[in-house]
Amino acid sequence: MSDGLPDHEHAPIEVEEYAKRAVEAVRRALDFDLEWDSETLPVMDHYLKEVKSRDPAMVELVAASAGAYFGEVVRRKLGGRWDFGDEGPESWRLGLSTGLSFSPMGVAASVIVRADLQDFDSALDAIDEVRPSLERILGRMDAMAEDVFYSLCGRYDAVEHVHAV
Repeated sequence: MSDGLPDHEHAPIEVEEYAKRAVEAVRRALDFDLEWDSETLPVMDHYLKEVKSRDPAMVELVAASAGAYFGEVVRRKLGGRWDFGDEGPESWRLGLSTGLSFSPMGVAASVIVRADLQDFDSALDAIDEVRPSLERILGRMDAMAEDVFYSLCGRYDAVEHVHAV
């Protein structure tokens, strides 16, 4: 990937391929080049709002690529590591050094349909030692408006805040 990162900081090839699909889809649909940073997440949010399909296969396809892009934006800014599950991209998780983890594809799927889905995990989680702190931090945060909650920008801000605290 020609993204300016040292070789050891590249995403796993599977993530890279899915994320490239998102970049290309946004380029075709909106004539905009995503820059692999949080400043372009509003553009990805706009693109995802245009996905009108509730067809599970379409949601899964778009969520896989958009989630890979979103996860890479988070990983490049906050660090972290991809963990692959056994059930395809929807089971992939991004783990941060603070013990937090989430499914970028699950987050993207919830953004597409503007709801939490039973088949996709869109929650922020943590290892057992960190979970009580995560619950306290989230409990002290103001409630997000629905349109912010179901956006990659809103989720990025929440992850960044909890990670920093």
